[in-house]
Amino acid sequence: MSGSRAEILGRIRRALSDVPRTETPRDTPVPRGYLTSHSPADPVDLLARNLADYRARVHRTDAAGLPALIARLLAERGSASVIAPEGVPAHWLPSAVRRVEDSASLSAHDLDAVDSVVTGCAVAVAETGTLVLDGGPGQGRRRITLIPDHHICVVRVPRQVVDSVPQALRRLSPASPQTWISGPSATSDIELDRVEGVHGPRTLEVVLAGEDKAARQVSDRPGRWNR
Repeated sequence: MSGSRAEILGRIRRALSDVPRTETPRDTPVPRGYLTSHSPADPVDLLARNLADYRARVHRTDAAGLPALIARLLAERGSASVIAPEGVPAHWLPSAVRRVEDSASLSAHDLDAVDSVVTGCAVAVAETGTLVLDGGPGQGRRRITLIPDHHICVVRVPRQVVDSVPQALRRLSPASPQTWISGPSATSDIELDRVEGVHGPRTLEVVLAGEDKAARQVSDRPGRWNR
């Protein structure tokens, strides 16, 4: 055993010398008074700035303007087809674009032929600029957000925005498959040159969509950007 390893293990043994061998970690509660948030003044604005820092394209609109904005983003991309999972309202998508229904029968090759994907999200984290999808309504299977090259993700603000990761975890079930997205897929593994689109969509567009008063009442969930 190396000297450093022996020293570390020795320190651990000494620290545990007064702990009975029958005691388990659950027997002695440890107070964990950690901060769960740094309480940003405007979580939505912080989310927008951090998403932009990750090279996501951030847009803001209200509920009424959401369909027109999505139609514009798809037109600017030149998308002729879009996959939208169950739960994405039909009126979000323009009639001129072919909607591909999400199905387990779609292969990776089929999904690669789709121009864009439009989804919602489960929660968005302001402090890290992260979107979390958990397969719930409007989010679909994980693969539909990894294979098409263009992803439009709609975040309902402010109710789907939390300050921090600990707050996000409280809203998520560990039994659900989760995809955490911080900007478009990218790597700098080769000679530190940034390459986007290696592990997922090359282009991520995030729409921060405000809600009308009625929509906020039925829910108990609590830079640079384009307008």
